Amino acid sequence: MGIQISLGVMISGIRKIFFTVLLLAFLVVLHASILGWIGSFLVVRNIPEKAEAAVVLYSGVDIYPRLLEAADLYRKGTVRRIIINGNRKTEVLRKLESTGYKPACKWNSDEINVLTHTGVDKNDIIAISAEDAYDTISEAAIVGSTLVNNGITNIIITTSRFHSRRALHIWKNMYKGHLQVYMAPAADDPFDPGSWWKSGRQIRWVLSEYGAWIYYYWMKIFN
Repeated sequence: MGIQISLGVMISGIRKIFFTVLLLAFLVVLHASILGWIGSFLVVRNIPEKAEAAVVLYSGVDIYPRLLEAADLYRKGTVRRIIINGNRKTEVLRKLESTGYKPACKWNSDEINVLTHTGVDKNDIIAISAEDAYDTISEAAIVGSTLVNNGITNIIITTSRFHSRRALHIWKNMYKGHLQVYMAPAADDPFDPGSWWKSGRQIRWVLSEYGAWIYYYWMKIFN
């Protein structure tokens, strides 16, 4: 009798452990699935057969994967030109320049060197100085208006993976009826939508990007 009771208790305990482990496994899978969706939502890719130019977005994040993506589009014949921008200036830098300071090299030298090194003809590179562009919206306003004024009608944007959906949304809405805008997130970009929560750097990217989405719609509502 005592043995039967002990056996029943043991079976009951095993069942509890089994269902606990099953529940934990389910939560782990669900957890990874939700976080993976959060990362994947930020990424979008839609490349046409042909476009006039690839526009490389500039930011503090590693620009080299973006340049390589644009060069790849150029070599494949998808685009005929590559457009870069930069030359950001803060008030401190302008103050330095007013005293006679000059940078050691031209602002676009490194980007042009990377592109020509990877097979882009220098004559097919257009550099736009965007001194007062400090975020995606101001960059789109300055660079996009220059493109439209020069008769360009369709472009492919190259940027980081986690930045691709928001950048495409901003450009398409800003230039509706004036520019056909497509997106080619950098293939060599280190962002991994399926495991971004395992990297401190990628966590910062995701949090920053969703924060920027919130700010974008906040400004839409209250401005």
